[in-house]
Amino acid sequence: MQTLPQRRLLPFLFLVVALLAPAAAHAQFDAATVLGNVSDEQGAAVPGSTVTLTNLATGIVATTISESTGAYQFLNVRVGTYRIEAEIQGFSKAVVPSVTVTVNARQRVDLTMKVGGIGETVEVTGARMLESESSDRGQVIGREQIVNLPLNGRAYADLALLSPGVRQSSISSSRDASFNVNGMRSSLNNFILDGVDNNSYGTSNQGFSNQVVQVSPDAVEEFKVQTNNFSAEFGRAGGAVVNATFRSGTNQFRGTAWEFNRNTALNATGFFKPSTGVKPTLTRNQFGGVFGGPLVKDKAFFFASYEGFRQEQRTLTFSSIPTADLRQGIMGKPIVNPLTGAVYADGIIPASAITPFARKVLDGLPLPTRRAAMMAVVMVMRVAETVRHRGLQA
Repeated sequence: MQTLPQRRLLPFLFLVVALLAPAAAHAQFDAATVLGNVSDEQGAAVPGSTVTLTNLATGIVATTISESTGAYQFLNVRVGTYRIEAEIQGFSKAVVPSVTVTVNARQRVDLTMKVGGIGETVEVTGARMLESESSDRGQVIGREQIVNLPLNGRAYADLALLSPGVRQSSISSSRDASFNVNGMRSSLNNFILDGVDNNSYGTSNQGFSNQVVQVSPDAVEEFKVQTNNFSAEFGRAGGAVVNATFRSGTNQFRGTAWEFNRNTALNATGFFKPSTGVKPTLTRNQFGGVFGGPLVKDKAFFFASYEGFRQEQRTLTFSSIPTADLRQGIMGKPIVNPLTGAVYADGIIPASAITPFARKVLDGLPLPTRRAAMMAVVMVMRVAETVRHRGLQA
């Protein structure tokens, strides 16, 4: 029988074991694969070679052994720049000093080894570094483009328009990340962030963005817009797969701070100058920063991102409202009700034809500062007639 302290201790021990236990490695949609063949100068396979993949920014190392056919493969490779080495007794070490791995790529790097002694190193400059193992079509938008290209509103997904077959959706001004790919509707795109579904399915949020998390451009390492022939593992998308990955910390402490400001004092008045001479108010501040670095060199890293958004906007609109005569039904010209066929030859709509609902609407409008347009009033009266014709009262 367990004592009370033992019962309290067991959940704590279970939690510690769960945190310290190594997690199973699952493939992620943003992770890449680096693969290739190790061969000699005559093209014959060199099996049993030790192939090492080193991340130049973090120092993290992965090792594998080439198969009997000379083939090797690294799975779940994070985006970044890597150094690849292959060595075996009787051959000089073959080194590819820099290989750039992109989002969800299947990067082929073939290595050629030369006969030599231990300690000799041959830099492979003619290695094939082609992504020939995938049939998908798309374009990678790198960090230099994301950070340096102008973005009104700082929405990284707007750079998807750099890809062929992508155009702005008609609702793009009111909803983030809305674009048509190959003629498909904007709701048929699939957004992935660090291998996790980032699609906004809830109707309460669809009026704002197609993404659940709108990442700051400075926090995105890169993203790939796949428009055709992408793997069935992605699913869902009839348009495009937008596969983004967060930046991560490295062995160096690095950070960025920013403040983007739009202010009424700096804005132009616009083509239509307001009658009051006062420009419409627009004050926008987007501010924040990113910071990352090592927790334990070559082993553990951190990266943090924050962005704030503050905006005050007052839009100038031009509206036509009825005059005092028009509110009484004095139109000044013959009127025909298209629904009931009633004709008001004298241009006066009787008070009995104006429903209480229409009267409340007219009385709630402010008095005009200029002569109102006839068409706007006619439309108001038509609404009133329609309401009365259908027997609705408000």
